[in-house]
Amino acid sequence: MTGLSGSGKSTIAIALERALHERGRFCVVLDGDNVRTGINSNLGFSDTDRTENIRRIAEVAKLFVQQGVIVICCFVSPTIAIREQAKAIIGATDFHEVFIDTPLEVCEQRDVKGLYAKARAGEVKDFTGISAPFEAPPSPAIRIATAGRSEQDSANELLNFIQPRITRN
Repeated sequence: MTGLSGSGKSTIAIALERALHERGRFCVVLDGDNVRTGINSNLGFSDTDRTENIRRIAEVAKLFVQQGVIVICCFVSPTIAIREQAKAIIGATDFHEVFIDTPLEVCEQRDVKGLYAKARAGEVKDFTGISAPFEAPPSPAIRIATAGRSEQDSANELLNFIQPRITRN
């Protein structure tokens, strides 16, 4: 999943993970919080570090996928090039680009960490959506608009998209 900070990526992923577990499917959620505190704790937010962050995540996701695990990745992954790199590593068959499309204003309203306010005040540099660009996917596998919708509605939309793809495996 890609989208701005605060778009709902991790929230939707956790709801999707719960629904898949209820259906007997093993899956794992990888997101910025759980990856940047461990395997990628030495990376910052420069273009080079963002690219390396996603490269490492894609390699980890690929290892899980090769073992039959459904991997739900939730990262801002701000450029088309970064997402294409992840797709090349994981493999086109197993990579489904999900765009969590939430307007910047809504993301700022949801900002529990206060990052947007800090970015606007100049305290956080290279913050995607404020001082660094976000390239929306031109043709994602699915686009989920979250503004004005519940997390459960968004998660159900993604579950309905994903179910036919995972029952083939």
